[in-house]
This record gives sequence, structure tokens and C-alpha cells, in this order.
Amino acid sequence: MSVYLFRLARWAFRRRRLVLALWILAAGTAITLSVVGGGKTDNTFTVPGTESQQATNLLKEKLPALSGGQTQIVFATSGSIKVTDPSYKAGIEAAIVNLKKVPQVGLVTDPFAAKAISENGNVALGSVQFEAQPTDVKESTLDAVKAAVVPARDAGVQVEYSGSVYPGWNQEISELPELIGLLVAFVILTITFGAFVAAGLPILTAVIGLVVTLMTVSALASVMTIASTSTTVATMLGLSCGIDYGLFILARHRNNLLTGMSIEDSVALAAGTSGSSVVFAALTVMIALCGLAVVGIPFLTVMGVAAAGAVLIALLIALTLMPAMLGFAGNKVARFISTPLRPGHHENVAQIAAKEPERTFGAVWARFVVRGRVPLLIGGIAFLVVLALPALKMDLGLPSGSSKPKSDTSRKAYDLTTANFGAGFNGPLLVVADGVPNAAAATPITDRLAKIPGVVAAAPMAVDNGVAVIRVTPSTGPNDDATTDLVNGIRDDRAAVAGDSGATILVGGTTASNIDVSSKLSSALPVFLVVVVGLAFILLTFAFRTILVPISSIVGFLLSVAAAFGAQVAMFQWGWGQHLFGITPSQTISFLPLLMLAIIFGLSSDYEVFVVSRIKEDFTKNGQAVRAVERGTGLAARVVTAAALIMFSIFVAFMFTDDPTIKAIGFSFAAGVALDAFVVRLTLVPAFMAIIGAKIWYHPKWFGTYIPDLDIEGDRLQHQFDASTAVPPADDPTARV
Repeated sequence: MSVYLFRLARWAFRRRRLVLALWILAAGTAITLSVVGGGKTDNTFTVPGTESQQATNLLKEKLPALSGGQTQIVFATSGSIKVTDPSYKAGIEAAIVNLKKVPQVGLVTDPFAAKAISENGNVALGSVQFEAQPTDVKESTLDAVKAAVVPARDAGVQVEYSGSVYPGWNQEISELPELIGLLVAFVILTITFGAFVAAGLPILTAVIGLVVTLMTVSALASVMTIASTSTTVATMLGLSCGIDYGLFILARHRNNLLTGMSIEDSVALAAGTSGSSVVFAALTVMIALCGLAVVGIPFLTVMGVAAAGAVLIALLIALTLMPAMLGFAGNKVARFISTPLRPGHHENVAQIAAKEPERTFGAVWARFVVRGRVPLLIGGIAFLVVLALPALKMDLGLPSGSSKPKSDTSRKAYDLTTANFGAGFNGPLLVVADGVPNAAAATPITDRLAKIPGVVAAAPMAVDNGVAVIRVTPSTGPNDDATTDLVNGIRDDRAAVAGDSGATILVGGTTASNIDVSSKLSSALPVFLVVVVGLAFILLTFAFRTILVPISSIVGFLLSVAAAFGAQVAMFQWGWGQHLFGITPSQTISFLPLLMLAIIFGLSSDYEVFVVSRIKEDFTKNGQAVRAVERGTGLAARVVTAAALIMFSIFVAFMFTDDPTIKAIGFSFAAGVALDAFVVRLTLVPAFMAIIGAKIWYHPKWFGTYIPDLDIEGDRLQHQFDASTAVPPADDPTARV
């Protein structure tokens, strides 16, 4: 592999103008398709095959007016002012009349006719049922909903929205986190390389790759459903992996330059040696992300594929555009910053790293780890285990209005509803009874539902075409465990609910759908973990031709991701970070564990490959196992530290958004990356390898016979290159003059 990457990099270097033009053309094409397609992502989570989805499908077929998204509208006054006072009531009634005229609206509930007025008279609950699914409700329709309630607002009534779709539900994601992440990455790279050009190149190439990825995703969103979180995850990985992969090759290239190698040879050799590690690292990440497809949930599959696409683009950028850009940069990557206080410092550090790597801080750390390998291994494992303990209390669910910022309309609607009616009114269930001929036949079913413990109220919404839809209001909130028990209880006892009517009972609605999604995701975790870890184990075994390295990599990953889970539960679920992060304690987002398993496993494999490939390279040359751990870890430490800090910074930057879901994702990824890179890959793995010694590289004879050596460390390429560039001795008669 290393030979092919060497040739590819040399081709890209020599034809750098063509390579740059092709990538600019790719970015321009993606932007054009995105603008023409006009696609938008959304926040809907559906799971085919669940009971809630079956209920939706039945309504689409027989009662389409109630099959779509739903908006709950909260009309509120304060103090002694009542919503029933003439002027306020008139404004609300005018709003209800207007809402019935809005396109795509199938049914509007009048709070006065439904007697949905709070005891103190301050709040009235209305609802709008759309004929279209949430993703298909047009923005113009939601704008019309906002315009329809103007009479109520003009009358002095506070109007807030919640539900599966409502005005403002699809908020634009701010670009500020990406900008913050890029700025921090530039600072880190400037410190790492001591040169502005070297610091800017990985960021420039990563941004070009990110543009191609995001514009392609946006274009695809016009023809398929793509969750908004997909673009966030793709951005996180596109930026971080793009910078990291470029950084790994660039660092090797500059060391080559500082040892006197020509620019072209240096670029090609850097891509051939470090490039092999980049390829395996990227493949591992992509396998983990594409493994999300085994869960069988469309939005998660799309999310994984989008993120894998971002990593693939980052890989292609690193192998082609980076060598081309290094050709344009020439010797400028080794043109160092000279500060007045410490003139020549950055160049001196770079020269030491290239020519005397044993003097670097990374080498000092590696020697410390090797000397204290046993206590460090025990202490590091104990630290991660303690940090992971809160994960035992993880409670999965999808976010509701209660987890939104207090300034968000859905949070205001949630709080007003809870205070005046009860938490259960924020997440009513829709019980669909198929085989009900008329309203009279639906009455006994409604009565039986109303008597179930945990049910506040049950009322028929509509009976038509043999289907009855009954709104069941729980006594507990949509994210409460008791509500989950209620949904499961109705489903388990559906025969008693139906009685002798012969009707088929299905429990649906947004709350039931969220419960179904969380249940499906929880049950998919073990399968996903086995599939992804199994595939990655095979890939890493092929890469390093030993079984102990993949095992240590996987065990280390499990420790770091468990610790990250524990930190997330403590901060976001238990509320330890409530004031620090400005969030409301809530359930752990049900798809977060799967995402973390995929992404942190992929990134941990990145660092594993970067570190272990340098250790194996040294061991292959010198045959000294413990010394190889010292030297290899020392050589990789600076680059891995910079890469991890960049990843960490980009993930942390996403915590500066208002969306609690994005905050939780950013924190979890940042914690996972920091723990895995610094505790596991730069401490525990070298300590373990130093304890095991040369046995770490053992493999059966049959393995060496039948499995090809992919030369991930580029040893054969280095020998070929050295032989081709060697100068014959002066007294050799065959020497060229």
C-alpha cells in the first residue's frame, strides 16, 4: 500500500494545479447542486416497524386528516386576567378561525369547545393537526400558523408552541462553533509547527473537504430525509479528521525537509509512510459509522453514512490535495516564526524533533510511561472505571420541550402547560382503534382507557372510516418512566381495552413514537457493538499482523467510552453541569450512545494507528520491543497531542450553541477524545506494550503465510527509497560521475 500512496502523492505533487482545480470544481458542483436542490434537513426521528409507525400508517390510509404532525398552541394570560375575559377570548377565537384556513391543516381544536381551560383561567390549550408528516409541513404553512394567531397576540395573549412540528422547530444551526474550532485549531497548529504556512495548510484543505461534504448532504436533503444532527456530526468529523489526517502527513513531510530531503521526495515519502496509517485510521472510522446501518433506523443510517462520507472526503483530501498544496508551499512550511522574546525558538524545537527526537517532551513522557508502566496501567484503568460508574444509571430518551433553553417557545409552552394542567398534557398519546363503526362503539373503549391508572383523561378526537382516534393524557410527562410504563401497559392489555368490540388497538403519537425509538436504539446497542468491533478487529489485525494490538485497542476504547458515558450522565442527566453549561437535566439522548460508540471507536483507532505504527516501525528496524515503545510513542506524541487537542476544541466549540442536544453531543465527544487520546493511547497502551514486550507482535506462522503484509509503517517503501537514492562510495568503480 505504501508504494501506491507514494506514487499517488508524487503524481499529485507534479500535477498540483490540476489536482487543486479538480477539488475546486468538486466544491463548486456541490454548491450548485445544493442551491438548485434547495434541500433542508429536519429534526424528525421515525422508526419503521414500530407500533407507533403502524398507527401512523393506518391513519394515512383511513384517516389522513389525523396522520400528520401536530402543534399544541398555548394561549396564556397572567394574574387576574383570564383567557375567558371577553376581549382575550375574542382574540383566541379569531385565531382558531384563522388556523382552520391554513393550508395542510386537517383539524383544529378549539380550547373553549374542548374545555381545555386551566382552573385559574390563565391558560387555554388548542391544537392543530396537520395532514402532512412533520418533515412535509411547509415552512410557508408554519408562517401562516404564526400569522393566524396574530389576533390573539394583539389582544394581549401570550402564544407559545410545542408538538412534533411548530413555528421555529427547525432552527438554523449557527456556524459559530465551526469558526471557534477553526481558530483554536490554527492556534494549536501554530504552536505545534511554529510556522504560519504549516499551520494553515491542514485547515485550508479540511475546509475545502467540508464544503464538498456539507453541500453534497444539502443537495441530497432535497430528495431524501436527512436529520439536522447529520450535518452537525458530519461537520465535527469532517473538520477534525480533515485537519488530523493532513497534520499527520505534514508533520512527517517537514521532518523530512529538515533532514535535507528534496521537497518532492519528502512529500511522496511522507504520504507513503504516514499516509498508510491515515488510510487505516479513516477506514476504521468509516466502518464504525457505516455500522450504524445495522440498527435498522433510517435517520441513524443516514447520519452514519453522511459522517462516513465526510471522513472519506477528508481521506481523499489528505492523500491528493495535501501533497499538491505542499508543492505550492515549497519550503515555506519550514519558514519559522521568530518572536522577539525567544528568537529562533520555534526553529530550534523543530530541528530537535526532526534530528534528535529523544530530547522532545514526547520522548520524556514516553520514557516516564515505560518506567512506571505497571502503576500507570493499574491507576489509569482504575481512574476510567470510577469515571464510568454513573453510566450504570443511564436513562435513554428523546429530548422534549423540558430540555430546551428557557427562551425557546417549546420550553415556554412546556412550562406553562405543566404548571397549569400537569406534565402529561405535554405528551398526549393517540390510541387508534381500527374496526370501530361509529362514535357509540368508541365510547366504551374511551371509558376503559380513562380508568387505567396513570391516565388523567381520555377523549375521542374523531371517528371515521372505521377508525377511532382517542387522545389519552397521562399524569406524567413525556420523558417520565411512568409514561413509558403506561404505553407498554396499554399495549400489553390491548384486548381488555378493546373489550368485545373486536377493534384492533394501536398506541401512537409523538410521545409513543419517541418511546419506541429509544427502545429500538437501546436494543440495537449490543448488536451494533459486536458488528463494529468485530469488523474493526479484523481490519486492525490485518494492519498490524498481530492479535494483541487490536485486543488492547478495543479494551482501551471500551474503557474510554464508558468513562465518557459516565461523565455525560453526571453532567447532563444528573445535572452536575446545569449551571456550568446552562442546561436543564434530562434523559440521555437515545441515539447518543450509538453515535459515541461509532465515532469514539473510530477516532480511538486513529490514535491507536498513529501511535502503534510508529512503535512497529521502530521495532521493525531495531528489534528492541521496550525501546521501540519509548521511541515510537515519543515520535507520535506531539502529533497525536495536537490532533487530539484540535478534535477536543472543535467538539467543545459545539457546546456554545443553545441546542441542548448539540451541547450533549459536543461534550460527550470531547470527553471521549480527551480520555482516549491522553489516558489510553499515550499512557495505557504504551504501558501495556512495554509490559508485554516483543510478544505483542506475535502471530501464528500460518497467519504470516496467508495474510499479506500491507506495510502500514512503510518499512519496505523506506528501504526501496533509501536504496534508490543511495550514493555509491567514491572508490566504487561503478559510481556515477
